[in-house]
Amino acid sequence: MALHAIRVIFLLVVLGATLSYAFQPEIYQQGTSSKVVYAYLLLPPLLAVGVMLIDWLWRRKHLQVIGGLFFGLLGGLVIAYALSLIVNLVASFVPSPPPASHPGLPPEPPEQRSPIVDGAAADRGGVSDATVRAAPGAIEATSADDSAAYASALQAYVQKKEAYDRRLEAYATYRAHVQALQLVKLVLGATAVFLCVSFVLQTKDDFRFVIPYVEFSRQAKGTQPLLLDTSAIIDGRIADIAETRIFDAEVIVPRFILAELQGIADSDNKLKRNRGRRGLDVLNRLRSSDKLDIRIMDVTTPGVREIKEADAKLVALAGHLDARVVTNDYNLNKVARLHDVTVININDLANALKPVVLPGESMRVKVVKPGEETGQGVGYLDDGTMVVVEKGRDRIGEEVEIAVTSVLQTSAGRMIFGQCKNS
Repeated sequence: MALHAIRVIFLLVVLGATLSYAFQPEIYQQGTSSKVVYAYLLLPPLLAVGVMLIDWLWRRKHLQVIGGLFFGLLGGLVIAYALSLIVNLVASFVPSPPPASHPGLPPEPPEQRSPIVDGAAADRGGVSDATVRAAPGAIEATSADDSAAYASALQAYVQKKEAYDRRLEAYATYRAHVQALQLVKLVLGATAVFLCVSFVLQTKDDFRFVIPYVEFSRQAKGTQPLLLDTSAIIDGRIADIAETRIFDAEVIVPRFILAELQGIADSDNKLKRNRGRRGLDVLNRLRSSDKLDIRIMDVTTPGVREIKEADAKLVALAGHLDARVVTNDYNLNKVARLHDVTVININDLANALKPVVLPGESMRVKVVKPGEETGQGVGYLDDGTMVVVEKGRDRIGEEVEIAVTSVLQTSAGRMIFGQCKNS
């Protein structure tokens, strides 16, 4: 709800700023042409709506990606500025045209005057035919003076035109030089920004927290990401646990775990194939859930990428990311603890949620099969807990009442030992 309010406020601010700018006198006096309406009234709100749509469609925003873009862009701009200074320094040692300004408007050519028109006659409105017949010598002299003046003006115009052309050519050469330098700076700047953003996004997983590339140790355990193992995904209970919103950290599925899961799903063995397909279904359920943040991560860390065995690679990746491993694999649990990697065992979590049974309490259980030792029978509770019944081999198929003698709790599960009360 707060996010929708922020979006509405953002749109209203853009609309208000657009209207206040568009109704300024110097803008309003330009009229209501389609260009003015589009530039000052329609374009900013459309851009604001586009930004809101991008924000609405891009729901799963990762702080690492946004931080990588920000710091990559920042670093690229700094490098681009440094490169522009280097370009200017190099250009100062290369012969270049001197700075030139635009010469302005070209000179206008002179106009040739009529040989029979002088200033006085022009002021009186013209020269009559009688005047022309009465003074032919004066007209010839005036015509010769006008021709000489025109020739002199024409020669001055030619000189001004040649000087103007030279200044225009110098200005064009200088502008071409400046534009070439600007193009070089633009290309170098765009290249620097692209390479910095690409470098940061490709190497962000090599650092736990980058501001920029300064690693901070995590103080709160709740912020450690969770790495899912294949066994935890196939087990399926991880999806039910996620629905309880108990996970307050990002859930990561490495790409090699996904590849291992796909390999199991493509196995020739029917049982393994079914388990692999179940794991893929669980993973799709996790990715479609809105109650946790999950992502598939490509492992690019050199120290982890070269490891071939999946469990060892998972432990190494967890140590590198300071992450916790979620698994059902008993052996992986032990190996991870040897490397000081925090492990969340789903079996331990399930056992912790089972009701506590104390020695001496009574319970009823159905004996379903013989035990390993002589005279033992084995039954199971509704939650799957195995119950070993002493002297229960002869009661297979019967529901008996037992007295609990001891409880054995391990990462592989819990076992209850009891003795038949009626024996």
